[in-house]
Amino acid sequence: MRLSTLCYLEKDGKYLMLHRISKKNDVNKEKWIGVGGKFEPGEAPEECLMREVYEETGYRLLDYRFRGVLTFICDIQEPEYIFLYTSSHFAGEQTDCDEGVLEWVDKKDVLSLNLWEGDKRMFRYLNEKTEPFSLKLEYQGDTLVNIQDF
Repeated sequence: MRLSTLCYLEKDGKYLMLHRISKKNDVNKEKWIGVGGKFEPGEAPEECLMREVYEETGYRLLDYRFRGVLTFICDIQEPEYIFLYTSSHFAGEQTDCDEGVLEWVDKKDVLSLNLWEGDKRMFRYLNEKTEPFSLKLEYQGDTLVNIQDF
């Protein structure tokens, strides 16, 4: 299983979204996602979170909130556990990301982007739930074939 983090930075009613258009052979190609990435050996989820957010955005997290775990099963890559966070307290200057284009998107417009289908449920939970949640998302290619929430 792969381990990774995913973070949605929040500011002025917007999420910082990453349009993944730069990497070849990317399971997220053309999708809009948050920022984050794979653990390095020995990292705790929070260390990975802070490192990945800085590397992809130039922002240093001053505070963050653990929101849950996504279990991402897809027939074109190994299964992945994704530790999900949000943050509205960060500092620094936004930089370019070598994995795609960063854009602040109104929260009300996020669902109209090219998202993974299961992310629509995730965003609903980010807006509605105060306690951490768990979603298991199973895909064949880009098609969501099973979703379970816990």
